[in-house]
Amino acid sequence: MKVLMINGSPHTKGNTAVALNEMVKIFDAAQIETEIVHVGNKIIRGCVGCGQCFKLGRCAFDDIVNETAPKFAAADGLVVGAPVYYGSPNGTVLAFLDRLFFSTFNVDKTMKVGASVVICRRGGASSSFDVLNKYFTITNMPVVSSQYWNMVYGMEPGDANQDAEGLQTMRTLARNMIFLMKSIALGREQFGLPEKEEWIGTHFIR
Repeated sequence: MKVLMINGSPHTKGNTAVALNEMVKIFDAAQIETEIVHVGNKIIRGCVGCGQCFKLGRCAFDDIVNETAPKFAAADGLVVGAPVYYGSPNGTVLAFLDRLFFSTFNVDKTMKVGASVVICRRGGASSSFDVLNKYFTITNMPVVSSQYWNMVYGMEPGDANQDAEGLQTMRTLARNMIFLMKSIALGREQFGLPEKEEWIGTHFIR
């Protein structure tokens, strides 16, 4: 099994990395393959709604989004880590996720397990957590939970190492994610994926 991890922080060795690496320790111990893709230090423009991805099968802007798309398709789980800026995940990671999820419309994400991780100095963690989870809940992806909301506190790089509760939350999150991925794999083998109806769109066009 494989978990794709997105580091949305502009700092490669910041507190987001501390939180994600705490999860990696658990994944490694369970022989779950992980790959961390660092997007927070890239220049990533937002989606412009051009619709070219429907024709091309990929985003029209050929950057790290298109590089990550096949990794996302092959993964059993996705972890998105992001710092909190003004009560929301930082803009770069949101631009990345908007384009990644929209341009991979042809990738069936049903039962891929999703987890979001947020890091902040003090406030805005819960609202940022909610924003990231919406990418999962609109694409049939189960959201894995932990013993508390998936947040770690810290301001200066390395501060997160002192948040014992936050790090424990990360370890619990990783263990729960492993259990859920394995359970879904067994369920898929025995029962298959849930039946899907043809999509119905309500637009209120008169």
